[in-house]
Parts: sequence; C-alpha cells; structure tokens
Amino acid sequence: MHTKPTARPLTTTGQGLVHVDAIQAASVKLWRLRPLARWFGLIATAVGLLMGLLAPLAQAQNYPLKPIRFIVPFTAGSVTDIVARTVSDAMGRSMGQPIVIDNRPGAGGTIGASQVAHSEPDGYTILIHSSGHALNPSIYPNLPYDTVKDLLGVTPLAALPNVMVVSPARGWKSVADVVAAAKAHPGQMNYASAGMGSATHMNAEKFKLQAGIDAVHVPFKGTPEALSDVIGGRNDWFFAPMSTALSLIKEGKLQALAVSTAQRSPTLPQVPTTVEAGVPGSDYVLWVGLLVPSATPSAVVKRLHAEALKAMAQSDVQERLKVVGAEPMPMTPEAFTAFIKTEMESAAKIAKAAGLKAS
Repeated sequence: MHTKPTARPLTTTGQGLVHVDAIQAASVKLWRLRPLARWFGLIATAVGLLMGLLAPLAQAQNYPLKPIRFIVPFTAGSVTDIVARTVSDAMGRSMGQPIVIDNRPGAGGTIGASQVAHSEPDGYTILIHSSGHALNPSIYPNLPYDTVKDLLGVTPLAALPNVMVVSPARGWKSVADVVAAAKAHPGQMNYASAGMGSATHMNAEKFKLQAGIDAVHVPFKGTPEALSDVIGGRNDWFFAPMSTALSLIKEGKLQALAVSTAQRSPTLPQVPTTVEAGVPGSDYVLWVGLLVPSATPSAVVKRLHAEALKAMAQSDVQERLKVVGAEPMPMTPEAFTAFIKTEMESAAKIAKAAGLKAS
C-alpha cells in the first residue's frame, strides 16, 4: 500500500534554500501516475504477446524461406520413396526452395513418423507415408506419437496397386497354386513385407484371412530387400508395390500372379485381380500421402496442399507415376484426415482377426 507524501518546510542545500513543497508536489504527481504506468506495462505485455502470435502467421505467409525436408520412413527405392521423389521435384520448383528426401526406415514406418510428429510444426519437416500408417496404432501398442492427434493429413499423393509376385523357379502360375500349396503345408510357407505394419504387410494379412491360409511373415526394412529375397527363393511370395516390381516382372525375374486392387491395372492388363483369382474380399489399395505435425499453421497446410495438387497435375509427373501404376487420389486436408481415421478402423479389425502385434 502506497502512502501519499505530505508537504514539509524549507530545507538548505549547498546552493541555498529549496522549498520542499515543490519536491513533494512532483513526487505526488509521480505517485498519482503509478496506476497509469501499470496500464502502460499491461499494454506493452499484450502487444508483445500479440506480436508473438502474429509472428508464425507472418512466417506462414512468406513460406517457404528455406529448404524443406521430406521424411520417408522406408528405404530408397520403395514405392513411398519413388512417389516422394517424383512429387518433390515439381513442388520444389514451384515453391522456389529445394526439397530434400531423408529416408528413415524401420519399424513399419513408425521411426520416421515419430520424428515428424515431434518436429517443429513450421512446414519444413514433412512426412510422406503409406497406408501402413493407419495400421500401426493397432500393432504397436506403445507408439511414441498419437496417429490422430500429432499428425495432420494434407493430401494423398497417389493410389497404387500391389502385385503378388513369386519366383519363376517355384513353378506357380496362379494364385490358386499358391493357396493350394499353403493349404497343403500350413505354417510352412513364408511371405515377405516391407516391414511390420507396412502397407505390403497389411495387404498380405488381408489376403491370408480371406484365402484361409496360414503362412509365416518375414518383415524387411523396405521393398528392395523383400524383392531380393523372393527372387532368391528365400521367401515364397510378396505383395510388392507395382512401381518397384514392374521392371523385374518384365525381365522375367519375378512372376506376377495378381494385382491387389478391385479392378485390373492398365499397366498389367493381363494380370487378374486377387478377387478374380478366387479370393473374394481380398482387394487392397496402397496409398501414399503427405502429412505434417498437427500444430502446423493452416496457411502452411493450405500452401502445401495447393502445391501438391499442382505438382500432381503436371503432365511429366503424371507420366512418371503412370509408368509405375500410380493414379491420382486428391483430397482436402479435412477429407484426408477423416479418411485416415476410417482406414485405422478397418485396419484394426484385420489386425485383431489376424492377431497382429509387433514383437
């Protein structure tokens, strides 16, 4: 509590007499100004907070100001990596900043996803993931991030068919041959995937359930390694992304038995779907999408969404993706985020039925 100063008589200094009342009068004025000073302090604090809130908005409007990094949670040469590199070239040119691909494979894509989920939400660290992203919460009970709360979908970049491939040395000519062999030797056949929880794993599990067969899962860090083992005869079959398997199929190193989508692929029109091959309900679509930390400014999300769609609309990008069987799958950020939640529900049912859990 402040006490109002009172007037006092003259006092003497080295310069002569000074009237204390004048000094006291000035101090009274300062005392009365204290509330106003406090208001100015509050206003200054509020302005500081407002500037702090507006700073990210200003940065978003000028975005991007430096190179952008695409985190790909699979190995180089995987389908996710191919789509990321194809789209990043076009996006980088349009946005005026280079986009660097950073492969962080392992644990079904959860290592790379965790890195992005906990990164600065400024639009400079972006996740390019596959549909395996929706399965991981069901098989990894202790994920270091929340799939829904920590990551926001921007847009799918492409939908791609997987193709069931085997070594020609096996002598299998159809899906029926594989199913028959699996039923004749339950639990003795094995199949490859690009990692626990990856889209290639999910595809195989759905096929197994619908075909009613038992086989052993052999996960790899990425698609190239899985393909190598199938070619070498160490794994019996693999639902490989068409983008990486196509050249090997044409060279005769792999035998294509079926595609995973509901319709045949224009890239391999002679190859039936798994449904046509006698396994109802086994169709599966592999998607690749762009995601960011959930706290990323909306202006940055909108810019990334617009630039991704612009890149996917370019004829050279479409031609490069068409070669690997990729098709456009544009969605708004809101629609993509809702789609991921639906995919998670579907994946959870299959994971539960198959008893999928990461060790």
